[in-house]
Amino acid sequence: MLKLIHYLKSSHFVRNMSVVMSGTAVAQVIGFTLTPIIGRLFSPSDFGVFGSFYSVLTVIAAGVALQYSQAIMLPKQDEDAANVFAVSMLSVFVITLVGLLSAYVFSDWLLGLLKAPDSKWLLWFLPLGVFVSGINQSFQAWCIRRKAFKKTASSQMIRAGAVGTLQIVSGLFRHGGGGLIASSVAADGMASLNLARQVFCTDKVLLKSSLAWKRIGRLAVEYRDFPVYSATQNMMNALSNALPVLLLGYYYGVAVAGAYAFGVRILQAPMGFVLVALRQVLFQKASETYNHGGKLYPLYIKTTGGLFAMAIIPAIILSIWAPSIFALIFGSKWYEAGVYARWLILWVMVLFCNLPSSLFAAILRQQRNLFFYEFVILLSRTSALVAGGLLLSAKGTIILFSVVGCLLNVFYILWIGCLVKKKHSGIGTGK
Repeated sequence: MLKLIHYLKSSHFVRNMSVVMSGTAVAQVIGFTLTPIIGRLFSPSDFGVFGSFYSVLTVIAAGVALQYSQAIMLPKQDEDAANVFAVSMLSVFVITLVGLLSAYVFSDWLLGLLKAPDSKWLLWFLPLGVFVSGINQSFQAWCIRRKAFKKTASSQMIRAGAVGTLQIVSGLFRHGGGGLIASSVAADGMASLNLARQVFCTDKVLLKSSLAWKRIGRLAVEYRDFPVYSATQNMMNALSNALPVLLLGYYYGVAVAGAYAFGVRILQAPMGFVLVALRQVLFQKASETYNHGGKLYPLYIKTTGGLFAMAIIPAIILSIWAPSIFALIFGSKWYEAGVYARWLILWVMVLFCNLPSSLFAAILRQQRNLFFYEFVILLSRTSALVAGGLLLSAKGTIILFSVVGCLLNVFYILWIGCLVKKKHSGIGTGK
């Protein structure tokens, strides 16, 4: 990580990165410390229920702000950004109300999808979780815009501490998958409350003086490519990530789905150590560079290459010893999750490296092209999972899914790299 920071060479960038990294580091330490305890308190079936719930939740939450939260970073003036923030919040409220109605109308179908037909109370955690996720997206984007990195860092620590503590308590009382779900939603709410202090206290005057209905409407139209393309693309991405848990549960049972969900959770936890911090600071840095006519390509190459350099050695270790590591740390019942993780690391490693691609694609306003790309991803992953479910074992299906995901992400990194290089060289721009 120090090499990556050295690459970026900006003292302002490094200072902001250090603040976010410190919060992320503490959050990750809390998470890693408590995960072996949590793993022993819950079964693969419990994580199957939890994974099914969050698969559905993340698909809806991916579009709850209509991706206007992502557009908050783009206006040059803070006054315009404040009105984009208002559009994002309005979207969250409207879609949450639609979610409440849907939970009532489609209750039986949703409970079957969540693998919890006898736990109707869990159903109402869906719209609540969607609302909390939406305001968290909007608050966090605003805090990043305002360079309030200490707030985002402290929110990560609050969430990590809260979710770990609540899940351990629920595990001790044998609340199963429902306890995992309630704990996670509650922890997200606590993190959002911390971010709200920046929005409603520190920046209260700016927001109050900037907001105007006419301006809100104009900016909603100006950034309409975000709800039209980016939100749909984001939901397709979330759906393609949710499908493994849902389809593995359908073809092989909830325990296999839970082992997969736990394996991915463990693999992605160290990714979060770097990516949560880098996402916030890199997006702000790259947006600022682009708005001031700077060159993006060197930043793209250095961040992507730095991420790959960090990922390769841990990936090799896990590809050899993941089953033994999982059984040793989390208990023998998670050995199979380690078997899955051994193969999933191929996909997760390349996924780890594509963060700059996602951020730079948004800055270059590639929403329309990304929409079609995400459709290809969704179709490819669905085909791999269905073909595997019909013809292969659970392990074979997961291997096929991982290989397909790896190849698609390699293409994505190269494609966005070419677009950034073209912009850097001024081809077709008149520069």
